[in-house]
Amino acid sequence: MGATTVAEAGRNYPLPGKRLWLWLYTGVVAGLTLALYFHILPDMAKDWWDDPGSSHGILIPPVALYIAWLRRDATLAEPAVPDLRGLWVTLSACLMLLTGTLGAEYFLTRTSFVLLLAGVIWTFWGAARFRTLLFPLVLLLTMVPLPRLVYNMMSAPLQQMASSVAASLVQMLGIAVYQDGNVIHLAGISLGVAEACSGLRSLSSLVTAALMVGFLFCTRVRTRVLLVLLAVPIAIGMNVARVTGTAILAEHNQQYALGYYHSFSGWLVFLVGFGLVALAAKLLHAWTE
Repeated sequence: MGATTVAEAGRNYPLPGKRLWLWLYTGVVAGLTLALYFHILPDMAKDWWDDPGSSHGILIPPVALYIAWLRRDATLAEPAVPDLRGLWVTLSACLMLLTGTLGAEYFLTRTSFVLLLAGVIWTFWGAARFRTLLFPLVLLLTMVPLPRLVYNMMSAPLQQMASSVAASLVQMLGIAVYQDGNVIHLAGISLGVAEACSGLRSLSSLVTAALMVGFLFCTRVRTRVLLVLLAVPIAIGMNVARVTGTAILAEHNQQYALGYYHSFSGWLVFLVGFGLVALAAKLLHAWTE
């Protein structure tokens, strides 16, 4: 019995010399990673602070670390078996970093950081432990702001759709309205659905929220994927409701519609949308699991 205990302890807890080498390897890898991303990570943090559409990114790293900490027992229960296949992921991350740096493409350089973390974990800890940390790594991808080109391509159609649907709903309520592109003309005022009102900001935030809610309430991967997909129409629908509400209020009280309501409605839309995502998660869990 005693011999077995000692053997198990030797397998689970490295000897002092091996532990020293382990910390040395960890320090070298961490130092090289920080050297590679010395300018990239602070620049991304600046975007979180300055851009309201990316501000949710500041919450993602601590949440991902907390989830990884919660799953530490499941991670450490798997044997640490180094796997050289992880080097292919690491190599891909380095190529992404090089391509993004040469092409001044921030999205590639920032995404490569998450891919590099995945490659390092896979290489040093093996595929089994990597799978237990897959969700925090996927969550980290949501902290990277969308490329400006993609943002502009998605923003314009969303602005047009929000304007069209809102104008139709307002007209159904008996209010005289005329739509010209992304501008809604009422009797006494014209409302422009600007880029900030396209709903893309709440869309990215709600998709991130759906990932976390799915992790908490759903156990199957397909249910979590379905919840993320449902977050898209929920976000779009809530933004249409916001634009419609603004138009209705502007018909009766312009100062209120463009003042307090306009400032508060963004938070209100997200909170209601988050509630709908949580409700959808519970319903999907009850129906599919």
